[in-house]
Amino acid sequence: MPYEPPTHTVERSIRATTGAKVIAGVDEVGRGAWAGPVTVCAAITGLRRPPAGLTDSKLLTPKRRAELAAELEQWVTAHALGHASPEEIDELGMTAALRLAAVRALDALPVRPDAVILDGKHDYLGAPWRVRTVIKGDQSCVAVAAASVMAKVRRDAMMAELGSRHDGYAPFGFAANAGYPSPVHKAALAELGPTPHHRMTWAYLDALPRWRHLKKVRVSAEAAERESGGQLGFDF
Repeated sequence: MPYEPPTHTVERSIRATTGAKVIAGVDEVGRGAWAGPVTVCAAITGLRRPPAGLTDSKLLTPKRRAELAAELEQWVTAHALGHASPEEIDELGMTAALRLAAVRALDALPVRPDAVILDGKHDYLGAPWRVRTVIKGDQSCVAVAAASVMAKVRRDAMMAELGSRHDGYAPFGFAANAGYPSPVHKAALAELGPTPHHRMTWAYLDALPRWRHLKKVRVSAEAAERESGGQLGFDF
């Protein structure tokens, strides 16, 4: 399907209206998975012409994503990744876990951004960061698209390595589903139960009679409200 390539329009607007010079695009992957961390990439690209074919990672084949991620790592001015573990997601809730992962990514950059572009409509980062949210920013903004591709490839590789490193995790199909819902993943959960890498407050456990007693309840007031991403998780 044809698509419009991302541009620097948002970055130029932020520069013109705020005077910001260093702008980071930020995107996440793993929000709706049943297992594994949520991963955030922060990318600084400047206003240079991006590699051909750059777009939202979900619109690319795995092979093309991997090729493009390798190219982007050499092309971007700077990038860094941050993760929040399943345990942190269970303890904090998804919104706070996303913020934690994003702050880790931003803090790992060699230079502090003057402004941040977040994919989506919700600002999960907040003060003291100067944030602009952009719906479908991973398709329209160069820096966010770059972050989208690098975050997806890195997290997929982490999950594949996890599945190959431990024989007991092979039935869950992490190399293919990256911890997201799938028939293989669901069947393995029903038979074997969750691993230490599964999110134990997620609603998928409600559908597993043999294991639902393992489900945990968040105790913090801030995390008490169930996150929509934790209920279904079909954001492939």
